[in-house]
Amino acid sequence: MTSVQMSAKDEMVEQFLDSASRGDLAKVSTMISHSSQVLNESGRQGWTALMLAARNGHFDVVKTLLLNGCNKFLVNKSGQTAYDIAKFWGHRHIAHFLASSGDITLHGILPSNKSTENETYFSREYLNRMSDKRTDLEWLSAKQSSPETVFIVFHNLDPFVTTEQEEINDIQPKLKLYRFGRNSVKEVLEKSDTVVIFLGAEKQKCLPSPVSKEDGLIAWFALNTPTNPTENLKVRASNSLFLTGPMPALLKLNEDEAGIVAQARSVLAWHSQYSFCPTCGGKTKVDEGGYKRTCLTKGCSSLQGIHNTCYPRVDPVVIMLVLHPDGNQCLLGRKKIFPPGMYSCLAGFIEPGETIENAVRREVLEESGVAVGPVQYISCQPWPMSSSLMIGCFAVAVSTAIKVDENEIEDARWFSRQDVIDALLKGNQAVFFMPPRQAIAHFLVKHWIGINSNL
Repeated sequence: MTSVQMSAKDEMVEQFLDSASRGDLAKVSTMISHSSQVLNESGRQGWTALMLAARNGHFDVVKTLLLNGCNKFLVNKSGQTAYDIAKFWGHRHIAHFLASSGDITLHGILPSNKSTENETYFSREYLNRMSDKRTDLEWLSAKQSSPETVFIVFHNLDPFVTTEQEEINDIQPKLKLYRFGRNSVKEVLEKSDTVVIFLGAEKQKCLPSPVSKEDGLIAWFALNTPTNPTENLKVRASNSLFLTGPMPALLKLNEDEAGIVAQARSVLAWHSQYSFCPTCGGKTKVDEGGYKRTCLTKGCSSLQGIHNTCYPRVDPVVIMLVLHPDGNQCLLGRKKIFPPGMYSCLAGFIEPGETIENAVRREVLEESGVAVGPVQYISCQPWPMSSSLMIGCFAVAVSTAIKVDENEIEDARWFSRQDVIDALLKGNQAVFFMPPRQAIAHFLVKHWIGINSNL
């Protein structure tokens, strides 16, 4: 019975590919209406209907295939996409159409790429990083001794903060980084196990061409110590403490200081994990204002040339809101560690030699069994737990059946636009709820709702 069914399927696919190759739009449209599963099927040498239509210059067939969700990113056994084929055979109008930013495969689902830059929590830069000063030892030393300089203190990567109620009616006290002066942290700075990094200078104080050592720049440094430094710190405010644990504590800071913590904590975390040379195993020292570690072993190959083991690492992660082909639903999943009822965007690390787009497609397919076609970058977010860069994307599904990989997530579902709006507005009272507003997953969902033309 199975062999008969497979034979019938093979015959249907062959007819569909032949119709696309000949430009028989009526037959192609009829077959799609009966079974959309044939859209991305391939024949000999991996050629799909879209590739065949593009090869023979059948623009209307190409347009119809894309309108119905055909995946233009598939490649044949020669590694060619439909775009490559159309371009090779001189069908410029089809090649331009396939490559167009207003691609019909988006079907009005994705927003224009011409939107302004989107700011996310942890991404605001309050400081000018002034990377050119990291190798100026004299300037760095002078700034560390300046009474104007600001120091922020971490103990095992937990920042020292103070709590303030800015308004009488404030129920939740405001958390702020405690800004120490040089004399208040002098004893901690002198300890051998303290790591100090230069963060930059306050932007509003930066001068374009300083003419003296007293350049008016207010520099910021961060320091981290594995031993509790409380006894050695001079603290004036009684309502101050180390903010224990990164989540959800770090989400309580204001936007400016969240960006400072994202920079400081990520670099300090790298120092705490890479105190020995990954090349030879020898001891290393902190260099370039904290943005490099130099091996102390004479003759180590890491001392010649530029090596990524010597500089702070950033781990790229794709996080994507997958949109249903109808444009009115999105795919969200949940991990076992999530609070009951919480769903979020799918996410995963980018592998070596992999593009953002391909990482999105691979991760979505692995975790949910859903195939993805068009991918569009939206915004990104530094995530200092410990040093990730969350690359936020929208992606349009070309299949809708869900098959969850239970090793990755425990559930994934399509949620309607109204379900998402309820989750954003009602929180725990809705069908499900989202991560907090500071998370890029929340931002992506809210952005999708905001740009949807049907609202």
